[in-house]
Amino acid sequence: MVAGLLLLTLAPASAPVPESPFLPPEARDLWREGVVLARGTRSLVVGHHAPPGTLDELARRADTAGRRVSDVLGRSVRPLVVVPESAREAAGLAGVERVDGLAAVADGGRVIVVPEVFARLNATGKDVVLAHELTHVVAGTGDLPVWLYEGFADYVGYRDAGLPVRTAAAELGDEVRAGRVPSELPGPAAFAADGGDPVRLARAYQEAWLACRFLADRFGEETLVRFYREAQAAGVDRALASLGLSAATLTARWRAYVRDQLA
Repeated sequence: MVAGLLLLTLAPASAPVPESPFLPPEARDLWREGVVLARGTRSLVVGHHAPPGTLDELARRADTAGRRVSDVLGRSVRPLVVVPESAREAAGLAGVERVDGLAAVADGGRVIVVPEVFARLNATGKDVVLAHELTHVVAGTGDLPVWLYEGFADYVGYRDAGLPVRTAAAELGDEVRAGRVPSELPGPAAFAADGGDPVRLARAYQEAWLACRFLADRFGEETLVRFYREAQAAGVDRALASLGLSAATLTARWRAYVRDQLA
């Protein structure tokens, strides 16, 4: 099904905007004018002063991302993607100060695109980012270490992307081949999207991805998904123990895996 496009004529800025019954709650009351919609087979894209063709393409990509997430998590996915007019507007919708270096962010039940960055990605990059953020929406991130929820989302994003590990983890590969293998899994500070060190930010995502990829390679994808859910329910230490691992043994085996994949 080709994505369908609809331009909404909304009330003047001084008047309240009526709720649209065909929009989910997360897509209502975003803007008072300039709202454009595109629908895919299962996805909905809501844009603010966005070129119609861009939204049609995004709806098709959101459909693909939804199928990828569904294949891993085993549940039906209906993506909702919001396309603001600028990065500043994206940050405002997400309730954060900055989104420097990010192409999209997950916010509740929706994915918010950062238009300036997302537009610079190639086709594969766009698909990876949408699947990554949609994984956050569907799987949740609460009470998990950042390396786990970012690494898991990247695992889903890269799973069907067809990229060699050395291509997807180029920045980390440079470090490893220079003899600098990371000593510990990345913490929250490494994921700061403040524009201060974009290379370090890229490496943090790559380190986290390879931790989850290691678990999938060693124990299987279904076990990785169960581990993620158990970590949400009972904590990471207990989830690791169910695999016969501790934080220390996971770190040691992950470091060896990183070296093996990238050296």
